[in-house]
Amino acid sequence: MEHVPPPAEELARLDRELTELDARRAQLLTRRAWLLAALRPPAAAPGWNPSAWGAPPAGRPGAPAQPWGHVPKRSSAPRGVQNVLLTLGGLLLTVAAVAFTLVSWGSMGIGGRSAVLTALTAGTLTAPVLLVRRGLAATAEALTAVALALTLLDVYAVHAVAAPDTDGLGFTAVAAAVLAALWTVYGLALGKLRLPLPAAVVLAQWPLLLWAWAAGAPALVVGWALLATAVLDGTIALHGRGAGARVTACVGGAVMGFSALVVGLALSVTASGPLAAVAPGALLLAAAAAALAGAWRAPKGFARAGGVVGGLAAVAAVGGVPAAAVPDGWMVLPYLLCGLALTAVVRTRLPRSAAHGVLAASGAVVAGALVWAVPPVATVLLGPVTLLSDVWAGPPEGFRSALGSTLPWTELAAAPVVSALMAVLLGAAYRWWPTLVRIAGPVAARRVPDTRGEPDTPQSGGAASHGVGAHWQAGSGALWSAAGTGAAARRPSGAMLRGAAGAAAAALGWAALLLAGAVLDVPYGVAVGGGTALVGALLALAVRSAGSGRGASGAVPMTAAVAAVSGAVSAGLLSLASEGASYAVFGVLAVLFAGAAARAGDAVPRAVFSVAAVVWATVLTGFAGRSLDLAPHEAAPLVLLVPALTVLLGARLRRDPVALPVELTGALGALVAVGAAASDGPFSALVLALCGVLAAGAAVRPERRRVAGCLAVALFVVATWVRLAASEVSFPEAYTLPVTVPALVVGVLRRRGDREASSWTAYGPGLAATLLPSLAVAWADTDWLRPLLLGTAALVVTLLGARHRLQAPLLLGGAVLASVGLHELAPYVVQVAGALPRWLPPALAGLLLLGVGATYEQRLRDARRLKDALGRMR
Repeated sequence: MEHVPPPAEELARLDRELTELDARRAQLLTRRAWLLAALRPPAAAPGWNPSAWGAPPAGRPGAPAQPWGHVPKRSSAPRGVQNVLLTLGGLLLTVAAVAFTLVSWGSMGIGGRSAVLTALTAGTLTAPVLLVRRGLAATAEALTAVALALTLLDVYAVHAVAAPDTDGLGFTAVAAAVLAALWTVYGLALGKLRLPLPAAVVLAQWPLLLWAWAAGAPALVVGWALLATAVLDGTIALHGRGAGARVTACVGGAVMGFSALVVGLALSVTASGPLAAVAPGALLLAAAAAALAGAWRAPKGFARAGGVVGGLAAVAAVGGVPAAAVPDGWMVLPYLLCGLALTAVVRTRLPRSAAHGVLAASGAVVAGALVWAVPPVATVLLGPVTLLSDVWAGPPEGFRSALGSTLPWTELAAAPVVSALMAVLLGAAYRWWPTLVRIAGPVAARRVPDTRGEPDTPQSGGAASHGVGAHWQAGSGALWSAAGTGAAARRPSGAMLRGAAGAAAAALGWAALLLAGAVLDVPYGVAVGGGTALVGALLALAVRSAGSGRGASGAVPMTAAVAAVSGAVSAGLLSLASEGASYAVFGVLAVLFAGAAARAGDAVPRAVFSVAAVVWATVLTGFAGRSLDLAPHEAAPLVLLVPALTVLLGARLRRDPVALPVELTGALGALVAVGAAASDGPFSALVLALCGVLAAGAAVRPERRRVAGCLAVALFVVATWVRLAASEVSFPEAYTLPVTVPALVVGVLRRRGDREASSWTAYGPGLAATLLPSLAVAWADTDWLRPLLLGTAALVVTLLGARHRLQAPLLLGGAVLASVGLHELAPYVVQVAGALPRWLPPALAGLLLLGVGATYEQRLRDARRLKDALGRMR
């Protein structure tokens, strides 16, 4: 495409126009700022208006000319100056009063001290009243803070002078109550001040707590004092005046309420018996009632938090009584039952947000119980790993001995019961999900009359409360938004929740059975057989659930499959203690997973089960070598039996999605065999050659020909090299040249018959058979003859490849030639590098990088041309 004008000239023109547009935009913005300043004339002379694009008009006498875009300064308002002066004056008076008190206090009598404090306090309390009337709110707030500090100083002075013998804590409690009341009255009287009411709320936190502390009350009384203070804070937060007081009350209520709950929970958990747990339970129940009462009228977010706190407190209160009567290993069960009982809130009249909070508390209790059971489950699954250090040492006495764990199993007796109970409940929910949805529907559909107000944010001055119906309708949780009646149970979110319940039921049931075996310390044979049977049951569940279509999310079959694989690994490790158990378990596992792969309908579970079956079968071949007392390199050919079967199975499956995972797993088994035979040269060559045979067998299939064919050639070549190296052959050319010559002749004939054939197919194997082994020997050869001959041959091959535009000779010959040259020049390069200053190599590297960076575009084009040239070669 031809450009008129040329692209470079057009680009320069566009840059000039963009620069002019930017300059014009800056000019317009400056003029706009000047006009906005001119339209605000508080200090300008009456009748003066700015003229367009210039200074004030000449009609304004004495007005100095202003530059274009100048913004006139505004003079300070008289009221602002007055506020500043009054503030500074009040602060100076306060500083003077404090300095006078500090310097002259010791020389004054009781009357003088009292007169000074009284006058100073009265002045600072009276001044804000006058300042508020004058509209000086900022100055009034500053003096109010000083007045608050002076009232605290007055209280200290009264205690030090008038009542020095009274108890300090008791006096402080009374003083805090009195000051809280006085500051509340003062703040209500001066409604425009924001500091007195929050200060009164802060002071109100201490009277009951300090009174209980001063009286030496027990911890339970302290808890009641904290709870009463929290209730007072909640009342202020809901009905208080002013945002500052409400926020302060929320913070104070949270701190005091949490402290009360901690005290009650500590007393309940450490109670010596059920009767001793009743009193702290009453405290916790009162806290739960207070939290739910506040949640009834609180905004949505606070209502949900109140529901959570109320639910947890109720569980701790009710569950603490039976928990004190059972052994330590069973304490979690009463709390779990109480947490499950909280789900009955779906049939109560509690507001929706609070009900969601109670349900969240129930979920937290259940989750805590399950987390408590996680460590023993992990121990049961991973404990048999210790048997790897001593395979077939003999069966242990019991299940726990095979785990090698020091967990206190007697204190974990409730773990299988907890898991089984939750598995049963979740399984029932999965089975009767529509019924559960109908029961829980009122939580999502409840409407609360507007007469019971729920303000979003508390308003001062008796602001009208908003109805809670709209807020609770908009704030539905994930579970109950999916729930409902009729078709809601069949929504995608409902199906996902149902699938999650079924999956959790399957996992927890499996965990319960595993934990039961560890807690009961069943015999070793029962543990091994039971673990294998559990794997079979999980596989059946995975296949049946996937085929039945129940649970659209597929969570149940996926969870069952994952649990089956995990259980199979654990059972396999557990069987390593006995030779017979190892053969039996891995044989049964291979059959079970193969059967599950045959019965599964979806591609992913079929692939997973097939891969697992191949792995178990490979382990069996390893056991056979150990039973025959074969060394690892001698047993390596036996391991190749399973890869051979996977090649045959892949030929049978053809383009089935399962074929590729099965063959790749077999290839991994072959890689294990190669690693096992690496310690012995002849066996390593044998195993590599056998792997080449297997790869050649896979290459018969068209879809595997390209990859498997190249792999087979490479394996055969490597096997030859390894065998030659094992035989200590110093002249590999005597063995490689007889192969290279006929291979190159076959390549020439192939190219004559098919000019489109790749040079890698025609000449690559033949050239590599001689050049690469010779290169490996040349690098270890100190003589000059072999590198010279090899370099000459590589040069000829490279030139022939360039002449005939053949990719394989060019690249192979060039790589070998460069390697030979590097080998010959390496001693001299090392010698020169040692003689150079140490700063020179980094400097040269930096210059090279700079040069490449400066000509990056040209180098990139050169690389692309080289790539295209190589791509055009055959």
